[in-house]
Amino acid sequence: MPAADPAVKNSKANASSRLPELDPKQKVELFRQMIRVRHFEEKAKQAFQQGKIKGFCHLYNGQEAVAVGTISVLNEDDAVITAYRDHAHALTRGTDSKACMAELFGKITGCSRGKGGSMHFFDVKRHFYGGHGIVGGQIPLGTGLAYAQKYLGTNRVTLAYMGDGAINQGAVHEAMNLAALWKLPVIYIIENNEWSMGTSQARSSAGDPLTKRAGAFDMAAIQADGMDIDDVRAKTFEAVSLARTESQPTLMEIRTYRYFGHSMSDPGNYRSKEEIEQRKANDPIERYKAKLITQKVATEESLNAIDEEALAEAQAAYDFAESSPEPEIETMYEDIFTPEDQIPEFRPDIRG
Repeated sequence: MPAADPAVKNSKANASSRLPELDPKQKVELFRQMIRVRHFEEKAKQAFQQGKIKGFCHLYNGQEAVAVGTISVLNEDDAVITAYRDHAHALTRGTDSKACMAELFGKITGCSRGKGGSMHFFDVKRHFYGGHGIVGGQIPLGTGLAYAQKYLGTNRVTLAYMGDGAINQGAVHEAMNLAALWKLPVIYIIENNEWSMGTSQARSSAGDPLTKRAGAFDMAAIQADGMDIDDVRAKTFEAVSLARTESQPTLMEIRTYRYFGHSMSDPGNYRSKEEIEQRKANDPIERYKAKLITQKVATEESLNAIDEEALAEAQAAYDFAESSPEPEIETMYEDIFTPEDQIPEFRPDIRG
């Protein structure tokens, strides 16, 4: 399927908003974040193959510019919520890589105390609200986060991510309808890696680009090249500015590509090896690395050193997870109710 023009957007998308220029240190930091995600996922792949990770495991290789690029334009107190391919979002939001790997291993030191696994990373202190396993189920929740932000007058925004397959879920359209009616500060981001679970977008979704769906709700629509982190940042900044200054929702479609199957249990036989290799030639990390070198922002040697540091961090996370203890059996009864659910008025068994 030919990629749609990434510059196409609804006239409401506030084209006058321009992202401030980064200094050299900030540009290098974007590379560092992307290569950290890449090595973390490669180590997770190894751990899954060794049987240390149970259940599902959805890798992000190839899509790094999406999570890193979009989150990089947020404030620390803005909200992020996504689906089950969530490792990159948590790492980029600032969750410790050791806690992330331990969660994959199901250990008590994990970011969700070993109860969530690959699909349910959470870090509420950093305003990262998951990791959700039901296709499209996070979109109504993200809409609720944006509603709370507006209701409380916080001037914060929400990024709510979904895959290209989720755009056809009824709850997604119900949520977008309410967001448009109530003018909520939410950006719905379609991470379009073209293959949904294992069916091409051409066979599963009518209408190209997917941002055409925004027209039904009179929402802003923006597209971005997900293999170019600078384009992702610029387009996301437009959407964030629109949400923050005018409380207007946006539907973004970021064209990207995943290198592995839908999950580790998916061999991906619906794609040819030639297709995958062709897309890897436009790798977002290598593309950005070449740009930094060409612009003399960094040298190849300095970026290779960062690569080695990220590899060592991933190994340290693996070692930490492997040596961490399993949750005690008693913990299965914890984290079930919020404190508000346990006040005496609603608990006859603990009333005075």
